[in-house]
Amino acid sequence: MQQRGIAPNMEALVWRGPRDIELLSESTPQPAPGEALVAVAAVGICGSELSGYLGQNSLRRPPLIMGHEAAGRIVASDEARLADGSPARAGTRVTINPLIVCGACDRCAAGRSNLCRRRRIIGAHRPGAFARYVAVPAGQCWPLPDHLPHVIGSLVEPLACAVRAVALAQVAAGDPLLILGAGPIGLGCLAVARAAGVEHVLVSDLAPRRLDVARRWGAQTVIPAKGQDVVAAVQEAVPGGAAAVIDAVGAAATRAEAVQAVVPGGRVVFIGLHDEESPLAANYLVRQEVTIAGSFAYTDADFARALDLLAQGVVRAEPDWLDVRPLDAGPAAFEELVSGAAAATKIVLIIE
Repeated sequence: MQQRGIAPNMEALVWRGPRDIELLSESTPQPAPGEALVAVAAVGICGSELSGYLGQNSLRRPPLIMGHEAAGRIVASDEARLADGSPARAGTRVTINPLIVCGACDRCAAGRSNLCRRRRIIGAHRPGAFARYVAVPAGQCWPLPDHLPHVIGSLVEPLACAVRAVALAQVAAGDPLLILGAGPIGLGCLAVARAAGVEHVLVSDLAPRRLDVARRWGAQTVIPAKGQDVVAAVQEAVPGGAAAVIDAVGAAATRAEAVQAVVPGGRVVFIGLHDEESPLAANYLVRQEVTIAGSFAYTDADFARALDLLAQGVVRAEPDWLDVRPLDAGPAAFEELVSGAAAATKIVLIIE
């Protein structure tokens, strides 16, 4: 595949070990047969990459170019090998689906491609998008509607995670849904639930600023988690408990709160990954018939739903929750996010 007009080297954020990420000059990737080269325009920093940055994520091993929430423009593709009608052609604006699946294992055949036995993630198992260019399988390129800016395009992947979590919660429009954590995924779950017609969404978080955003996004009840009993506050707002709970934090404390805050016979969805292990009141789970579901990534249908919701304007790139910075500000952004100093809930890096 020819890459005319593309420099042999590029800028990239390279993670070299715990709390060590630097903007370096790296070789521009050479796409393999069936792949496309994307000029990255916007790439979000994910919570899983923060744990990687700290050396606490088993999927990521240094040295590595992370970055999987990305959008940009295809600058070269193996058009001779593309299937008829494939959109992965040079010049196309795309968002990248970073979850590469085999399509042939039992989980893929069962419609659970997010649980593919041979799944790989761009930015974890292969170089990612914290760089001027990233090489991806052509099938992972999803065209962006003309009216969607690249920054919004970079939000498709995290919103797809939220789409799946809300679906697994199985909450009806008239049932109260509790979301623990108003970070990017928690806010995404709020946006998806409200778009699905869920009328009463309760959101709890430690940060007042995030709760203000949740309120503006349609949360009917916000619960400051600092200094009060979250479960008691839920019971006061919805006597008997929430019909379903999504824990978008993943700490031992929030997982325990989720189990206690749901109604007997309700569903709890764990999507947060803060703590590797958490003790749970197993006998209570049995006696209350609480169903617990893990939520990992998304299927193609979830990804398509997220893209459609963003095209409808369900989530907007507003400065009260999202901060846009250049790629060379990446090291400082990582440090601000892990230290809690960042004012923004989400930071997206742009490359011009």
